[in-house]
Amino acid sequence: MKIEYVSGSNVISLMPRRTGLSFPALRTVEAYWDGLRNGRPVPARSDIDPRGMQSALEYAFILERIAPGVARFRLAGMHLTDLMGMEVRGMPLTAMFVPEARAKISKALEATFDTPQVTVVTLKAERGVGRGAMEAQLLLCPLKSDLGDVNRVLGCLQSRGEIGRQPRRFDVVDSSARPLLLDPGDGKAQEPTIGGGMPQPGFAEAPRGYEESPTGADPEALPRPTGGKPSLRLIDTEE
Repeated sequence: MKIEYVSGSNVISLMPRRTGLSFPALRTVEAYWDGLRNGRPVPARSDIDPRGMQSALEYAFILERIAPGVARFRLAGMHLTDLMGMEVRGMPLTAMFVPEARAKISKALEATFDTPQVTVVTLKAERGVGRGAMEAQLLLCPLKSDLGDVNRVLGCLQSRGEIGRQPRRFDVVDSSARPLLLDPGDGKAQEPTIGGGMPQPGFAEAPRGYEESPTGADPEALPRPTGGKPSLRLIDTEE
């Protein structure tokens, strides 16, 4: 059941808060994203430092909008690779969904970019031989590019249940949205102001046409959790 609180023209779903107990990585990523806003409706892509959400890096990702309703993975945690049984970099987000759910995900993406809003989608995995019951949640938080367009997403996808035979693709069960700050004068999202200080290193993207890590170092030198394989990889899709 989805519970919503209606205040004026805004509808605020309590669903993400309640289910955050079942999917703590979403809670971590959303709290980190909220902290970056600093009075702005939408933070910048260059503000992101993966060390600020280190406990959730395995489930986190960054999307780039490439067409209406289509966004591809530029960075992705290892949990998404485990679900698909392959590297997901460069793939569209919709590749992780069954065909009948892809239009719903495209619509959720467009609303995240255009409203803008934070979107939480409740999922269930497709079942079959070697594929048992699995549920998951998807979080989509909008980001601005260096040019000021809302065309990036900081996201998180966490599942609960045995992965089993790969790939695991999902269907949409429900979704909820948290619209961001609106200008009461014209009903449009306020333009973010430029925050003080320099962007934090770690997730900054190089200019299009020349991809490198934000510090100029090897991508493998990016911050990551200790004690195992990297949870987040730098994606080079411009070759």
